[in-house]
Amino acid sequence: MKRVAILISGGGSNMVRLVEDMQAGGYAAPVLVLSNDPSAGGIAKAERLGVPTAVVDHRPFGKDRAAFEAELLKPLAAAAPDVICLAGFMRVLTPAFVRPFAGRMLNIHPSLLPKYPGLHTHQRALDAGDAEAGCTVHEVTPELDAGPILGQARVPVEAGDSADTLAARVLTFEHRLYPAVLRRFVADNRETLFL
Repeated sequence: MKRVAILISGGGSNMVRLVEDMQAGGYAAPVLVLSNDPSAGGIAKAERLGVPTAVVDHRPFGKDRAAFEAELLKPLAAAAPDVICLAGFMRVLTPAFVRPFAGRMLNIHPSLLPKYPGLHTHQRALDAGDAEAGCTVHEVTPELDAGPILGQARVPVEAGDSADTLAARVLTFEHRLYPAVLRRFVADNRETLFL
């Protein structure tokens, strides 16, 4: 059974869905939830789900990303994951960190990549007058939000949408898309899934 580590920075709603789906489906084992923020609400949720947790606070490292990532690797190495899922992990990882996990690291991003990599995706979609928004699961590569796309869900933009209302609607699709893609990924199915 594939071993999966999940990296989070906040409340961990996508992490919870991934863990629940793995536990219900038996296709992979969640072996670690790792956060860069000691106050991340997802840590307590992971513990309630019976998943081991660790925290490596990025703040003491300042701008020394290499030192932060070296510490981040310690709990990851101990957990020995086959797959790493970034689920709202709000730190940009360096190429030196990403390369050893090539083909084994996934991320979910709240836009229809390649549109709107980076932050503020929902507001950018609204500002552009887009008729639809959505979310994308992709392999993580050294270039930000640019890896091969494994899944996408499209969500119509509604009249009167704000960035917050659009984000909330997209999130419900994230919760469906990410577990579905992970399930296929651990079975070596890399075909793009569209919801």
